[in-house]
Amino acid sequence: MTDQPLLDNYQRLLEISRDLASTLDLRVLLHHIVHAAADLCNAEAASILLYDQNRQDLRFEVATNMDDPLMRGISVPVDSSLAGWIVTNRQPVLISDVEKDLRHYNQVGDSVNIKIKTLLGVPLIHKDKVIGVLEAINKQSGGFSPQDQDLLSALGAQAAIAIENSRLFQQTDLISDLVHELRTPLASLTTAVHLVNRPEISEEQRKRFIDILQQEISRLSDLTTSFLDLARLESGRTQFHAEIFSIKPLLEDCLEIMRARAEEKNLTLAGMIDDDLPELNGDKDKIKQVVLNLLSNAIKYNYPQGSVDLSAKENDGEMVLSVRDTGPGISQENLKHLFEKFYRVPGTEKLAVGTGLGLSICKQIVEAHGGNIEIQSQVEKGTTFIVHLPLISLVH
Repeated sequence: MTDQPLLDNYQRLLEISRDLASTLDLRVLLHHIVHAAADLCNAEAASILLYDQNRQDLRFEVATNMDDPLMRGISVPVDSSLAGWIVTNRQPVLISDVEKDLRHYNQVGDSVNIKIKTLLGVPLIHKDKVIGVLEAINKQSGGFSPQDQDLLSALGAQAAIAIENSRLFQQTDLISDLVHELRTPLASLTTAVHLVNRPEISEEQRKRFIDILQQEISRLSDLTTSFLDLARLESGRTQFHAEIFSIKPLLEDCLEIMRARAEEKNLTLAGMIDDDLPELNGDKDKIKQVVLNLLSNAIKYNYPQGSVDLSAKENDGEMVLSVRDTGPGISQENLKHLFEKFYRVPGTEKLAVGTGLGLSICKQIVEAHGGNIEIQSQVEKGTTFIVHLPLISLVH
């Protein structure tokens, strides 16, 4: 007699496999996988942990019950966790009572705010390399069965292929963009090196060419550093370390760091920060990186004698940070491209040297905190970047 529910599940698995094969965005793909796992196994939740070969640890990337993207930073030890056992032994585990299993890593349940009772986990293996673990948590009724294990293993095999294809696509796309962007500074370096060695040039010209060499070397250094930051963010390899902190001292510190640069351009740098701001829950260093980047841009792409204002306030359950400048502004046509990788507003090359990656990095960081960035700008009247960050505590 035919087991219709089982056949239906395998039919669903075929549909999911086709869906995974057509998705190249890693974040979207991971969400598809965990929701499919929970659905197929009739589980309360499902999660994916990816294995970092260099760090020799596992990191949470996504879970159906984990809305906070900052949870991606949760690290799970390989030598003292069920997920670690799965990676090490390359075998699935089916646990009917997690609390009685000595391999259980208690902090996982605390981190994702769920009481783990039953668990089914399978390794994600691609070309004989373990890339992570797919887990189904808490069967809705009863315990997980061998049929659930077969289904999750089949899904895991397809998921591993899809994840690696997505990573490869992202790396190829990013590297292609980077190679394209490297051509300009490398061409400048090649020309400057050729000219600086010519015997007929004056010392004044030689000094000017050496200055060009130093500028382009600095530009290359900034470009590669920013590229690595963005690549880690886009591939999910960046770890976020959430903590509860007061944002006012952080913003005041950012103003002091940037004050000398503002004075070099005769700019007025001011802060309008409310005294009674609530604490923020997030990665303090990453938030600081965003604020410093926005302040740096406001200073670089501004007119002498102008001003830069940093403000912070609470509004309707969120922290609102804004950086306003009195620079040339940005047209509506250019605004829509501003967060694209390597994009620079035409004409700004005369004002400052940049990589075209800073705003892409800021956007990734802010969205990882569950927030967003908006831009208000008028040509010849200046630009304001507004960062919205949720205040709801997301760390359990």
